[in-house]
Order: sequence, then structure tokens, then C-alpha cells
Amino acid sequence: MSGAAIFDLDRTLLQGGTGPLLSRAMYDLGVVTRKLPGEKLLYGMFDLIGETLPSIFLARQATLVAKGREMATFDEAAVAAAEAIAEVVHPFALALIEQHQAAGRPVVLATTTPYHLIKPLADRLGFDHVIATRYTIDDEGKFDGSITGNFVWSRGKIAAVREWAEREGIDLAESFAYSDSIYDLPLLSAVGSPNAVNPDPRLTLYAVARGWPIVHFDVSPGVFKVPVLGIELQRLLFLASPPLLTPYARFDIAGVENIPRTGPAILVANHRSYFDLQTMIQVLRASGRTARGLGKKEIFEVPGVGAIATALGGIAVDRGTSGQDSFENAAVALEGGELVALMPQGTIPRGEKFYDPVLKGKTGAARLAAITRAPVIPIGIWGSEHVWPRSAAVPNVLNVTNPPKVRVRVGEPVELKYRSPAADTKRIMAAIVDCLPPEAREHRVPTEEEIRLATPSS
Repeated sequence: MSGAAIFDLDRTLLQGGTGPLLSRAMYDLGVVTRKLPGEKLLYGMFDLIGETLPSIFLARQATLVAKGREMATFDEAAVAAAEAIAEVVHPFALALIEQHQAAGRPVVLATTTPYHLIKPLADRLGFDHVIATRYTIDDEGKFDGSITGNFVWSRGKIAAVREWAEREGIDLAESFAYSDSIYDLPLLSAVGSPNAVNPDPRLTLYAVARGWPIVHFDVSPGVFKVPVLGIELQRLLFLASPPLLTPYARFDIAGVENIPRTGPAILVANHRSYFDLQTMIQVLRASGRTARGLGKKEIFEVPGVGAIATALGGIAVDRGTSGQDSFENAAVALEGGELVALMPQGTIPRGEKFYDPVLKGKTGAARLAAITRAPVIPIGIWGSEHVWPRSAAVPNVLNVTNPPKVRVRVGEPVELKYRSPAADTKRIMAAIVDCLPPEAREHRVPTEEEIRLATPSS
């Protein structure tokens, strides 16, 4: 027997619930003409804190809305709602569905929402099976106000899932389940691989106690969000990193408006200092967005540091191999509408090469842009080497009376041809140079002292 992947719907595959979208579709098409008492308030509470007994009571009473109507009268509304709901399903949830199907597992939607309303959405999202509450149809082909089989919620949901699994020859011990709700504890406890997705407060505590994965489908896999609050850890880092905490550097940042407010983009910057990480944090703080940053695998292998880097959204790059894993992870992040930040040079140039006005880069950014068509945004960093020279083990944190200026300019998207990664990489590096001050483009012979400062001490 093989396993399956079983997904809850509301607050799991999407941020809130499907109720408002289903209701709106039915109202707009005249399928229903009256609202259930307290509907708007309960929907709002559900989006905020998850399932409650009043919200389930509302769902249970929805059979009365359908009573006396033919099932076909809901078809158009169900299709219209499917279109609207599909637009707000988390992209990383869709990617996970595809991964399970690629592994040969049937993918199942298990939801309290009535089958006749949710089947078009399940079909649109590519689910193999639907386990949902079914309303009883009388001899005249009309809903009679009752339910056939299980009310697919809590113990009723696991009962329906067990019946389905036995019928389809599915081993729940080999299966995966994904849900946000403490009321799905029977389902999560029944499978071999439970996952708490955007969990409500009670499920959060239970998942922590049991060591279950806590995941969020609105961010890349592995990215940590603060339980209950749902705040990405990287945003807390931004809050804890105001410029006032680095008085040994003055930031001069402009052009941040060129970073898209929403949707995917590839941020590419030159590399002059270990202080560039703090510099990029300030750029992202100003943009109001988080990003997935590519970094050397060696950083991720440091005990403790690697786990934190991953939780903050870092993507490890193995420079000793083709880097295919990191490339694919970055592509997934872009497909999910996130920012990806990288430094095409790969490392800080050493010695005399540090002063070469012609920047050379690897083709990763160009190849990512070619397959995702995400815009490439150039960023020029200048002066960070005066805060933390290549030759120093730590930044000069004592220089607070006359701190060096770190100049950052964010340029407009690079115009790429998508025919040659090498040619597009030259375009990207030239765009970064265009974001640097005029002295960055001057050919000159560095002094011995300058070469020493640009050379690692050991």
C-alpha cells in the first residue's frame, strides 16, 4: 500500500477562508438572496484565529441555504468562486502538490466545504481526489437540507478519510497531512507525516510539543515565521537592525523605488566587504520586502548559524558543484513571487583585482532571469570596505566620530536578451557598475597599502 498527501483547504492552502468568496459568487449570481446571521463577523474571526465552534456551526447550518434547490443551480457559482479562490492560493502550496504527485502520491483535498461547491476548485488546482461534505439530494434532484455520510470536520473528517483510504488502498502511516486547525488533530495524528500549516495557537503548541513541522505556504520552504503572530523572522531582523545600531557607518541609499513592491525580482549587487550583508539589510528594510539570499555553503555548515541562515530565508550555494539545488530553490522562490538577492561575483575580489573597474560575474542571475522572466534589479555598493576591510577579521566599530559613508544606488531593471547567459551577465555587471560613483570606473594602479587592505590577513 502506498501513501497519499492530504490537504485541508481554509487557512492552509490560502491565507484566509473560502467562505467569503463562495458567498460572494452565490450572491452575485443570485443563487442565494439572504445571508446567514453573523456571517461577516464569523468569517472575519476565522481569518484571524482559525476555526471556532461558532464558525463550524455556521458551516453546518449552510445546508438550510441549499434546501429545496437543485444541485445544478450552484454550478455556475462554484466555477466562478473557483476562479477567484485559485488566485489567492499560496504558490508554494501548488509547488508542494506537484512534488507529491511527481513522487507518485495521490493528492487529496479534505475539507468541510460542501462537495458541490468545492469540486471545481479541486479540479482547477489538480487534486486527484476530493473528500468533502455532501448534501443529500431527494428524488426530485433537490437538496433536502440534510447531509449524506460524514460531516467532514474533526472526527468526521478522519472517519471520511479512513473510509476513502480503505477504498483506495492507501496506507495512512505512509501518508502526509497538512492543516492549520487543532480540530484536524485526529487527521494529523493518523498519518505518518503530519504538518502544521499556518497553525492556530492551540495547534502550534501541540505541534511544538510533538516535534511536528510547522510550515507556511506563503514563504519559501524552510523560512521560519513566528508562531501565532505569523511574522517572518527576517522582518524581526529588520526591526532589530536600524541604522542607529551601526553608528560606525553612514548609509546613503537611493533608488529603492526600483525594487518592485510585489512580485518576483532578482536583486544583484557587487561585493566589496563582509559589511555588504548589513548594507543589503538596510536596502531591504527601505523596500519593505524580504528576500531569499544566496550565500556560500560554508556559512550554512556552521553549527547553529546554518539553521538561522535558513530560517531567515538563506539559500546555500555549493561552489564545488554545479549549484543546481540552490538554482532550483531560487527559481521556486521567484515563481512564488519572492525577491532573490545574490552577488554575481561570488566572493570579494582580492588584492589588486579588488580595484578592477570591470566587474566579472557568474551566470546564475542571468539563467534565473531567463527561466523565470523575473526582472533583474542592479545595486551598486560603494564604501563598505572602509567599514570592514577585506584584511580585517571584524568591522571597525570604534569609528563613530567620523564614520565612513556607505553609498548604495538601486538601478532600473536590466534589459536582457535571454539568448546567452554570458552576454546577459555582462549586461548585468555593467548595470551594477552604472550604479557606482564615477571613481569606480577609473583604471588606476592601487598602492601597496590599498592592496594590503584588500587582501585577507591569513
